[in-house]
Amino acid sequence: MGKLDGQVALITGGARGLGRAYALYLARLGANVVVNDIDLNAAKEYGEELSAETVMAEIENLGCSSLGIQADVTQRDAVFGMIDEIMDQYGRIDILVNNAGGALGKPKTTTASEAEEDYYNYIMAINLNSTIFCCQAVSVPMKEARYGRIVNVSSQAGLWSSGSGTGMPYRVAKAGVVQYTRVLAAELGPYGINVNCIAPGWILSSRAIAGGRNSPESRDRLEAQIPLRRLGVPEDCAKVVEFLVTDLSDYVTGQCIPVCGGYVSF
Repeated sequence: MGKLDGQVALITGGARGLGRAYALYLARLGANVVVNDIDLNAAKEYGEELSAETVMAEIENLGCSSLGIQADVTQRDAVFGMIDEIMDQYGRIDILVNNAGGALGKPKTTTASEAEEDYYNYIMAINLNSTIFCCQAVSVPMKEARYGRIVNVSSQAGLWSSGSGTGMPYRVAKAGVVQYTRVLAAELGPYGINVNCIAPGWILSSRAIAGGRNSPESRDRLEAQIPLRRLGVPEDCAKVVEFLVTDLSDYVTGQCIPVCGGYVSF
């Protein structure tokens, strides 16, 4: 018997990287997993090798049901349509992991005083707006069921400034995810719904590896700043997600857990 047998989980941005790790991890715990992405074949972009043709097939090979939904979670109507499709298919949704987002694009500048409006709006949309829309949509069936587990994904970038003034749009969006988590947790707690978030640090996702994070130079520079003296792997984050979506965290809500090897300290 798995901890999540019979439950239904939705992972946004689940077709590669960290999202894929969460999807497979929850499937191993027995959950039926809905994989959402703007491109369900996104793993190919960074050469991430799958054990089957798609992430959905990987989940089914683990003995669980899976549904792939290609949808843009920055569009509110698309998000609510996705939840309707999940309810039609499964009749329930127990878990949401808001993984979609990232520090994407190549803007001219990301400084606090000069970041351009179009880029700022784009980063807010894919990180904060998408999180809000998905939470609002799943809140409807979760309130009716009087049960739910929501895990939002912030970042170490949302917890400190770096002291340089750069990365403003992403830092502000991810800080917003933390505060939205707290506010939503206060609202949904009386319905038996736990809302928390994680803040990953320097993780070796496929996108990060493609960007050079796993190079000897990068590892030497970053690992020297991390108390545990290693970069994280997607499974490090997936294990904390397990904690937050199972009965291990029944009395935990409104919290943000850094998963960073001690890089972010308070």
